[in-house]
Amino acid sequence: MDSTQLLHEDSRQEGVRTGHTPQGCKRCLHPLLGMLAEPALVAGFWLRPGNTVSDHNVVAFTLDLLHHLPRPVRLRLVRADSGFCHGEWLDPLESQRLDYIVVARLYRPVQRLLLKDTHWTASEVPGTEVAEVMHPELGWRTARRLILIRHRTAEKERPTGKRLLDSPGYAYQALVTSLPHRVAPVNVWRDYNGRAGSENVIKELDAHFGLPQLCLGKFWSTEAALALAVFAYNLCVLFQRHVGWLDRVSAGTRRFRLFTTGGILSRRAGVTTIRLAVPVAQRAWWRALFEKLTSRFPNCNAVDPWPG
Repeated sequence: MDSTQLLHEDSRQEGVRTGHTPQGCKRCLHPLLGMLAEPALVAGFWLRPGNTVSDHNVVAFTLDLLHHLPRPVRLRLVRADSGFCHGEWLDPLESQRLDYIVVARLYRPVQRLLLKDTHWTASEVPGTEVAEVMHPELGWRTARRLILIRHRTAEKERPTGKRLLDSPGYAYQALVTSLPHRVAPVNVWRDYNGRAGSENVIKELDAHFGLPQLCLGKFWSTEAALALAVFAYNLCVLFQRHVGWLDRVSAGTRRFRLFTTGGILSRRAGVTTIRLAVPVAQRAWWRALFEKLTSRFPNCNAVDPWPG
């Protein structure tokens, strides 16, 4: 689960409002996205005005996303940042029996846990220590498992987490999870780190599918245009998976290798023919690509991303 800001500082279209962005308070749109991590597909997309907070309407969005997931899809885990750490959202996840890892908000009660005599345990990761407690956050209906992580900044080139004035030399993280206690705290932390892939999906949508540039006069028209861009992204990812490319390539690379190849469509003796302008050295690769696309056996004969 994630959200992003689409800046439109000079526009006056419906839904463009002043909201908090990484660049400060700017006029923007603030969509919600639900992504399937392993295939890097966008499973759900809702547009919201720019002045909404991260967890606004997230319960309805989550229930709608779960309702529309294909039956074969089984979710192992839900991951989200601190903007989603809200009891009203965690409760339906638990009622659906979905495990989750969510970044905790470092309010004063959590900071006190980080700074008091908590029993820290060294992990196999150099410079990283972990601890865990059952924590009843204000507004939660029950206490939940809270994983605490601290990194010694002197031993890290790029330490993650937040630094506290009362504890120099450390960067802290806190994760709320429903995973059972048999899952070690350091493994919970490692599992959450896989969420970084969602940032790459958002960057791909922004850079190659025009999300920041799509903004129409009416709010619902903008959502339709953005949803079409997300749909196009999913099609490109599924195409890449179908031809067996294990290493992801960007839309720019796909465009260069495939979609901008020149050709002539002709019809002679009742037979339609496509004649592609392909160099001799690349023709065997194109033949393999067409064989893969027309094969009745989808898991056979992966095609190399590009001729060797």
